Amino acid sequence: MKHAAIAIPGLDRIAGAEQQVMLLAKGLRGRGWRVTVVALSGTGGAAAQELTNAGVAFLRLDMRKGLADPRGWLRFHNWLCREQPDVVHAHLRHAAWLARWSRLAAHVPLVVDTLHSSSTGKLGRRVGYACSRWLPDHVTAVSEATAASHVAAGLVKPDRVSVLANGIDVDRWQPDARERLEAREELGLGDDFLWLAVGRLEAVKDYPTLLNAFARAPKPAQLLVLGTGPLETQLRQMAEGLGLSGRVRFAGFCPNVARWMQAADGFVLSSRYEGLPMVLLEAGACGLPAVATDVPGTREAIVNGETGWLAPAGDADQLAAAMRWLMHMPAWRRQAVGERARQHVIRHFSLETILDRWEQLYAELRERKNPSRRTDPTAWESLRRHTVHSA
Repeated sequence: MKHAAIAIPGLDRIAGAEQQVMLLAKGLRGRGWRVTVVALSGTGGAAAQELTNAGVAFLRLDMRKGLADPRGWLRFHNWLCREQPDVVHAHLRHAAWLARWSRLAAHVPLVVDTLHSSSTGKLGRRVGYACSRWLPDHVTAVSEATAASHVAAGLVKPDRVSVLANGIDVDRWQPDARERLEAREELGLGDDFLWLAVGRLEAVKDYPTLLNAFARAPKPAQLLVLGTGPLETQLRQMAEGLGLSGRVRFAGFCPNVARWMQAADGFVLSSRYEGLPMVLLEAGACGLPAVATDVPGTREAIVNGETGWLAPAGDADQLAAAMRWLMHMPAWRRQAVGERARQHVIRHFSLETILDRWEQLYAELRERKNPSRRTDPTAWESLRRHTVHSA
């Protein structure tokens, strides 16, 4: 049985990259792979239990000092020597560096890592990627913009990177008229237009611009914000100062985002940068039209003017104008936009399609290292069309 080890810094907090690890792990397990998810730190909490229930092994390295903890390196080394996985697939930088440098002391047939953000980070991160870029067999990026930014910065070689997007379980994320009625009744919305925003309350998500834009939106309308973070108190105070106390709800972390996507009339994302935002794909799969900032990553999730609308980052006036445009649409037109959004996600980001591409990539990389193993000659060609050849 083929064995994939999927490494991630931790699963105690679930964001876009962590969601993809969960989907990839359970999806490969369902296709007959033996799968182990390796967390550098944390307990994994409910996510670890969910993986275990799906037949996925969960390994904690307990690296309490991050990569400076030698005990975690030793645990991983011993595990690699004992279990000998066919591929180590890392997500996010600390896991990528662990996977890359570990292969110098233990035999690992394939090392792949995935870039999740178009931001190349600060100097330390850039140096870490640049110094180890010769170690992985291949690097994937969740979007064209993410790949291009890392190639331009010299952090990955053009011939070792390809674009392999995030995947969505389109059967789980789909419109549900009955749940929409129940969720709206629970919120006491009546005929109010409900905007939904999902994401951690941190600077990169630029909630101040969103609150300023929402203050310009016509009434009756409400904004539901799902997420936690260090800026929560500041954002609550800002909403109050803008006179939005009765119209903005900060609901904190919610494990059932799909329910509130059913309740919403529009989704809004005000990020300063993204890789390929899962929440936009989830909203699209639910048939929910979106307004988002025009930054790398969102451009690949939204077809501007067809499945949603894009506005310049940091521009509250333009974001508000896009929000008003959607709000003033007749309901049947909004539904048509939402249906186009769902079809776009199904065509380009369905989980089964993405799992096919991961298996094709693993097979092609194995064949490159061992030409006696034959694979479908068309498999890599389909991937090659997505490869970034230049900055």
